[in-house]
Amino acid sequence: MESLWVILAGMPVQVLLILQAGAGNGIAELQQAESFLHGSFFSFRDLSFVLAGLIAIAGAVSVYHKWQMGKDVSMDVPAWFFSSLFVLVLGLMVAGFFGL
Repeated sequence: MESLWVILAGMPVQVLLILQAGAGNGIAELQQAESFLHGSFFSFRDLSFVLAGLIAIAGAVSVYHKWQMGKDVSMDVPAWFFSSLFVLVLGLMVAGFFGL
């Protein structure tokens, strides 16, 4: 009975040793992840420019419509402007933060 207990207690250690032996150091995986991040964040920066442009166009249409209806647009113009500016700055900050 005691030998069965020793075998059962030692099985997790054996499994961990087997998994560790086949793991390697992971440098190739880290380089692959870094290249993936570089590619996706360059496209993220371009996406932020496109989104800022779309927000600006939508804001211009909205402000023009309200202006033609005779409503006050003094609060809408800065709101749309700063929302598109926020998207631009966010895209540049994320690209700069990750060193791209």
